[in-house]
Amino acid sequence: MFSEEFQKIVEFRRSNRSFDVHTEVPHEVIEKSIKRSILAPNSSNMQLWEFQWIESEDMRKELSALCLNQSAASTAKHMVVFITRKDLWRERAKWNYQQIAQTINGEPSRLQKRGLDYYKKLIPLIYMNDPFFLLTFLRRGISFFGGLRKPFYRLGGRSEQRIVVHKSCALAAQTFMLSVAAEGFHSCPMEGFDKHRTKKMLKLPYGAEINMIVSVGKGTDKGVWGPRYRVPYNEVVKKI
Repeated sequence: MFSEEFQKIVEFRRSNRSFDVHTEVPHEVIEKSIKRSILAPNSSNMQLWEFQWIESEDMRKELSALCLNQSAASTAKHMVVFITRKDLWRERAKWNYQQIAQTINGEPSRLQKRGLDYYKKLIPLIYMNDPFFLLTFLRRGISFFGGLRKPFYRLGGRSEQRIVVHKSCALAAQTFMLSVAAEGFHSCPMEGFDKHRTKKMLKLPYGAEINMIVSVGKGTDKGVWGPRYRVPYNEVVKKI
């Protein structure tokens, strides 16, 4: 039963590029879908993301212009900007530490000790940076020597950190779009936008980056550009 319903949702979800301007999308649909996005899997439960829900008409028009006035933006009833917040790693690590600490009653268990050490010692090693890239060299050195004799998590620099937070944020965006589809509406993930002006418009701090902008509305037939083509299964799936 659940498998069949999920199959219908996956098949229903299409990137629709033109929405019905006369059909409103209830606010409850967006709120519910964002709450579901928060439940998406993410690296180390750090939740280094932020979701800005653009619901006012004036803001949508301004953002639509920054999305080059593509129809997926200009006809949208709601837009959600998915943002990575690597700059919040200290706050989120402290929050996770506190979540574990408040469950301890008496002597912490081995698992609880590991969790406390993870967020107090390992997370800073993974996310901390310095202007001279000394920590990047340290992480790579640890990875090199640690991986000489056994499999080892390969620590990197800023580029690796960006990849991790963008992957997590994209998982949240996909959860959001599937949720919108489950509610009977359509969405379109957009990468065609002026990221510098959009970041300025949203007053985002230096360390924040826009992962994607997702527009939402009631899709139209002209908004779907033909059938869905996919590379054959055997070309993308390798059984080993």
